[in-house]
Amino acid sequence: MEQRYYTLNQYLKEQFHEKVYKLSLSGGMTCPNRDGTLGNRGCIFCSEGGSGDFASSATLPIKEQIEEGKLRLKNKKTGQKFIAYFQAFTNTYAPISWLKKIFYEAIEPEEIVALSIGTRPDCLSDEVLALLKELNQQKPVFVELGLQTIYEQSAKFIRRGYPLSCFHDAVYRLKNIGCNVVVHMILGLPNETNEMILEEIRYLNKLPIDGIKLHLLHILKNTDLATYYERHPFPTYSLEEYADLIIDCINELRPDIVVHRITGDGPKNLLIAPLWSGNKKVVLNTMHHRMKEQNCIQGKNYKE
Repeated sequence: MEQRYYTLNQYLKEQFHEKVYKLSLSGGMTCPNRDGTLGNRGCIFCSEGGSGDFASSATLPIKEQIEEGKLRLKNKKTGQKFIAYFQAFTNTYAPISWLKKIFYEAIEPEEIVALSIGTRPDCLSDEVLALLKELNQQKPVFVELGLQTIYEQSAKFIRRGYPLSCFHDAVYRLKNIGCNVVVHMILGLPNETNEMILEEIRYLNKLPIDGIKLHLLHILKNTDLATYYERHPFPTYSLEEYADLIIDCINELRPDIVVHRITGDGPKNLLIAPLWSGNKKVVLNTMHHRMKEQNCIQGKNYKE
């Protein structure tokens, strides 16, 4: 397939010289948006699994989670290198002793070539940063920050719980210790136009980020967003509309930023809307076909 954007697969092959797979692990953590510190219901879109619905059980030791994850991949993996990925909830929101224990257990196996940690910008204390710096000297550390939106109105709507300045500061603090910074954006939040979304891309282009995940807004059962959607229906993208938006985002995106994801995976049994997003193969084929039709090239419209 003709390469239209800088994929994570391409980047990892450049770094590790073969196909690398992510193993979703759980550190058994919660979030300040759930334990009462900032709130007790989480972000409005967040499922009971804390965006880690495909991770291993937190009741298992880390080494067993790694082996379980490898078994799940046995029918499709061709390489023998993996990234230990702590995805569910906020993975720096625990005592430093616990973080040190589980992160070092995760990177101990030789086949684990990197550590990836999903967290919030407001959960990066000096103590946590010192640990991340220490870990990064052993194996590369990716830190995934859940920005979702740069707009204050949207941030309040989703109950994000921190200001944009906190995110901005976190990016620079992480880069200062050598971490690879990946940013999550949600496309399709109510009242955000396509031009507003492209302005978010332009904002991120100016920051020293290394990667981006572009997520379609999924409305999932048993979330407050589902309740809101039932009471106040709002338009969601069609597949074609979303594909065209992704093309516009990629054309605008700085060429060196690695695109980790161009859509998201909501559990099919929880998905309310958009229902077309449940067929990942069709979604990706459609998007790549339209990219070819429209001559999508990462950074085509980027201006320094």
